[in-house]
Amino acid sequence: MAQIQPRTPGGKAVRYGIPVAVVGIAAATVGLVPALASSGNPDLPEISAQKLVEKMAASDTEHMSGTVKVSADLGLPGMPGMDAGSGKQGGGLFGGGPHGDGPGGDGKGGGKGSTAQPQEKLMELASGEHTLRVATDGPDRQRVSVVEEAAEYSWIHNGNEAWAYDSGSDSALHVVAPEDAVSKDGGHGGKLHKGLGNATPQEAAREVLKATEDTASVSVDGTAQVAGRDAYQLVVKPKGAPHSTVDSVRIAVDAENGTPLKFTLSPKGGGKPVVEAVYTKVDFGKPSAGTFDFKPPKGTDVTEQKLDGKALREHHGKSGHHGTSEKGGKPGKDVRPELSGLNTIGKGWGAVAELKAPDGALGGLPGMGGGEPEGGSKSSQAEEMLDSFTEKAEGDFGQGRVFKTRLVNALMTEDGTVYVGAVSKEGLIKAAEAAGR
Repeated sequence: MAQIQPRTPGGKAVRYGIPVAVVGIAAATVGLVPALASSGNPDLPEISAQKLVEKMAASDTEHMSGTVKVSADLGLPGMPGMDAGSGKQGGGLFGGGPHGDGPGGDGKGGGKGSTAQPQEKLMELASGEHTLRVATDGPDRQRVSVVEEAAEYSWIHNGNEAWAYDSGSDSALHVVAPEDAVSKDGGHGGKLHKGLGNATPQEAAREVLKATEDTASVSVDGTAQVAGRDAYQLVVKPKGAPHSTVDSVRIAVDAENGTPLKFTLSPKGGGKPVVEAVYTKVDFGKPSAGTFDFKPPKGTDVTEQKLDGKALREHHGKSGHHGTSEKGGKPGKDVRPELSGLNTIGKGWGAVAELKAPDGALGGLPGMGGGEPEGGSKSSQAEEMLDSFTEKAEGDFGQGRVFKTRLVNALMTEDGTVYVGAVSKEGLIKAAEAAGR
């Protein structure tokens, strides 16, 4: 198979603008049995990788709806107090929310603990299998619903406002931006778009192809049928990045309109995909206008957020027969420490982010020098627990701990620096040593 760089006929590298960050996923963004969505290999005219990438870039699909199956297997280690494979701790998403064990929670646990924050729901897609219902009507209207056994989570963007609603916790988030502040290329419009809209094959594909210039080979590897549509299979493989944890990315591209219908990311070492998103049903007709209307059910705990260009103003209240009534009060403060001083080491698939944690945020991780801390057997138990989900690392930077998944790994050093990337332990150590020179 010929391998080329994704460039336009004029020689300029294809660059994909991301409407807003997924499985940045993204990405955003499914170890599904292929037969669920794919069957047969349609006989299609031959196409070069360059022409197929150009077809994706030129795709102007603005109207579509359908069902997406998403599954992820990052290989996250089990943590005390967390449900296996779910990423949940106590009540709510990751222990947060008013009744969860995390920041801002009261520790009561239970189903009422979840919040409607899209970013938190997006993190749940990093483990297990999920079903999404999606609809798009141009850049100003999108809807994504995560369908669960006993509940449903919906994210709706309509013009200058967005809703996120969690039926399991009877909570909703309402964000409004001034009419003149909403733009298609950034500003408050980007903040309204941010969230589950990135957990689709289209956004995951754009995120990957955005970074392919001079860092990956691209080829066409046969055809497939996805959701009843004929598609070409585009394969992207990293090059010049020996420490990357990514083996390849496979994208099924609609043969007629260039829309990505399936996205599969496979790790080095083989096994099931780390992440996959695939349409099982798709319709390119214009969704009905009512698809993007939303009114919170009576009794819903609504958080109102207004973007005024300077600050995020919040109010909480219960929705009634006539919408949301703001009852004043201030939302609980998020006490999680924030990382700062972002710096990128390397480029492309081998890039590593260097961040500085606040003083004391890592709590003096056991087994990283400095003598035996006080506590005797307690400190030994803490180190044993740490050994169960991290690995010791050392180099010119000193000592540290590596938290590993099948895709993204993180090195935490004794001076409070964190190195994160889709690279191996060796790649993180190399980046940390390069940063110290």
